[in-house]
Amino acid sequence: MWAGRFAKSLDSKADDFNSSIRFDCKMYKQDILGSIAHAQMLSKQAIISVEDCELIVDGLSGILEDIDAGKLDFDMSCEDIHMFVEAELTKRIGDAGKRLHTARSRNDQVALDIRMYLRDRSDDIIALLKELISAIADKAEEGKAAIVPGYTHLQRAQPITFGHHLMAYAQMFLRDISRVRDAVARMNYSPIGSCALAGTTYDTDRRFEAEKLGFYGITQNSIDGVSDRDFCVELMSAFALIMMHLSRFSEEIILWSSWEFKFIELDDAYTTGSSIMPQKKNSDMAELVRGKAGRVYGDLLGLLTTLKGLPLAYNKDMQEDKEAIFDALETVEMCLDIFAPMIRTMRLIPANMYKAAQQGFINATDLADYLTKKGMPFRSAYKIVGQIVAECIEKATVLDDLPLEAYRKHSDIFEEDLYGEISLETCVAKRISEGGTSVGSVEKQIEWVRKEVLE
Repeated sequence: MWAGRFAKSLDSKADDFNSSIRFDCKMYKQDILGSIAHAQMLSKQAIISVEDCELIVDGLSGILEDIDAGKLDFDMSCEDIHMFVEAELTKRIGDAGKRLHTARSRNDQVALDIRMYLRDRSDDIIALLKELISAIADKAEEGKAAIVPGYTHLQRAQPITFGHHLMAYAQMFLRDISRVRDAVARMNYSPIGSCALAGTTYDTDRRFEAEKLGFYGITQNSIDGVSDRDFCVELMSAFALIMMHLSRFSEEIILWSSWEFKFIELDDAYTTGSSIMPQKKNSDMAELVRGKAGRVYGDLLGLLTTLKGLPLAYNKDMQEDKEAIFDALETVEMCLDIFAPMIRTMRLIPANMYKAAQQGFINATDLADYLTKKGMPFRSAYKIVGQIVAECIEKATVLDDLPLEAYRKHSDIFEEDLYGEISLETCVAKRISEGGTSVGSVEKQIEWVRKEVLE
């Protein structure tokens, strides 16, 4: 490719070190479609002939068909996907193929390809997020009335429904969809025509090419067009957040499926056993997802570190963007693909949830509210309930079983109706504020989330 300037060939080890085709071959479709649009633009602007354009478009279309059909293998001796396609095209149509690279550089070509590739693959991630949210909503519907302890500081705090807990994750993943879409929106501007960094002397029509390829418009500065990788960082940041949410969810699934909790049981298809302990049923899929979060974080930090000291414009360091973003994307895709069916097939054990909710004095706030609603200042009620809880601990009993006369020693406001007010069912049912844990509220959350996913 640069033989005119150099007196000898590149060292074979240096050639392997420099080559990127082993990973950028993933972008073959985007590279070919970008080249078709470029040829059409060159023809429209009379930079190449109509006949050459037709030969180029037909040749590129044939290459795409052959790769898709498995009839054409990538030549790993080529430096990158761009040179592979150009070499194959020239082999098929002759000198007309050599005219394709007019008014562009590999610098703007790779910037175009990776934007198109990530734009296309982001749709796959969004579809998987929607499937996961749908699975969560269905499981929340199943557990909308199952009472379970809600936790703060990993200590039992207040009674909630299991469906309410699950729907918190639905909200997280909805935000993830929004973030991916936002990243794609800022990504969707075409850099092609920026050439190496300074633009070109040819009378090109960058906007025609951008429109052909489905971009909103063009990048406004040719130096930025070839050197910008903000969109990779932004998309990887969204991927890191997805993995953080999956990891938090995984941690709870691991806890819930342990014998210490046993709120759920994972399907055999998403668990493994032990090589030595025959009783074991391990939540390995959730554990792997939790572990892979660190891998995606590493991809993000690696790219940020690569970019932090680069002068403008293009530098070969930027070739490192693709392995990082591809790995992050494929890791997220793999984790989402396994997570949705794992959620759909897990079995809820409401009896164990309720038994756990009966312990830990998680109805204490409701007891304080009972006093407050009868006129006592909340801080006074808070102190009295704290004293009653301490008394229950000393007597090895719970609030529900403490006799009324014991309550009345602390305040004569207490009446027989307190027991109805602090029952777990009442504690959940009366939390009717929008977004709260009552069954009606959870149903509204599920309905809203399903509508958001469809829209």
